[in-house]
Amino acid sequence: MFNFMDLGIAFIIALLSTFLLTFPVKKFAVKVGAVDLPNQRKIHKKVTPRLGGLAIFIGTILGMLYLQPQDEFLFEIICGAIVIIITGAIDDRFTLRPIAKLTGQLIATSLLISGGLIIERITLPFIGQVELGFLSVLVTVLWVVGITNAINLIDGLDGLATGVTSIALISLFIMAIIDSRLLVAYFCIVLIGANFGFLYHNFYPAKIYMGDTGSNFLGYMIAVISILGLFKNIALFSFVIPIIVLAVPIFDTLFTILRRMLNKQNIMMPDNKHIHYQLLASGYSHRKTVLILYGISAVFGTLAVIFNEATITTNLFIFVILLFLLHVLAEIAGLVFGGKSPVLDLVKKLFKRRGQKQEE
Repeated sequence: MFNFMDLGIAFIIALLSTFLLTFPVKKFAVKVGAVDLPNQRKIHKKVTPRLGGLAIFIGTILGMLYLQPQDEFLFEIICGAIVIIITGAIDDRFTLRPIAKLTGQLIATSLLISGGLIIERITLPFIGQVELGFLSVLVTVLWVVGITNAINLIDGLDGLATGVTSIALISLFIMAIIDSRLLVAYFCIVLIGANFGFLYHNFYPAKIYMGDTGSNFLGYMIAVISILGLFKNIALFSFVIPIIVLAVPIFDTLFTILRRMLNKQNIMMPDNKHIHYQLLASGYSHRKTVLILYGISAVFGTLAVIFNEATITTNLFIFVILLFLLHVLAEIAGLVFGGKSPVLDLVKKLFKRRGQKQEE
């Protein structure tokens, strides 16, 4: 069913085209004034071009043009992506109000729903398939808009969103191959290629940011891919798998909302209390913070792949690991024991002792 040669060629097309297109996109962003200015909340110290998502989008399209997939939902997916790209590009240049960005995301989601791409059911343990009925549209809207914004919120450090989404897409690609889901595999491989091509320019110190153009596009596409691949799966616990794959951006978003509610702050107002900022505040360098979150994302992605194929007994064991990892994320976010971090402090002590023994 899968032609791995074609997948490899599409990956290379997306990678090289995105890598090369980023150069003119960077010049274009500077010319039109789509730049990210430093301020007290942000980490970077110099004016940096945005709009990198345009290169990712075009690279993805070129890769898909080579593969030429056929699917009943393809037209609506592409139309929704174009709406997302236009909304993001306008925001990168003029800084839209949150309600305007949300409107663009809702229009893109409504295109998916009009084409019939919705989350119709989930599979629950001991119950089986649960038809969502009239709730299908609401759940689909919440999923697509939620994931789109979750990826946008985690795009706070050089290369972070690019790497985290790449890791998630690799996990989704592996599961698509196992489950023989052709369109999902196609989307994943070209998006991975496009991300890798962009990461050269975006890793610390970044020469260009993907901006809302890129983060919203990647969030939208990952949400669509998970609906096509994971929510259509009838396996036990299948509804949990996309949450595991995207655990870092999803729980960073949830922790952010919870923290702002506890502090009686506007949940829509940006701040510098996200997980990546908290790691920086703990003393980790910019590069090391990004690599730590890559590692955590890779662990979640690996667990998701195993979870998708494992027995109930194995899945229960994985649940324990997931709960531990979520506790660690909550500690990083400062939501445990009034901001204390007993697990992280223990890990730091163990590494410190190990380093001292090696020196001796």
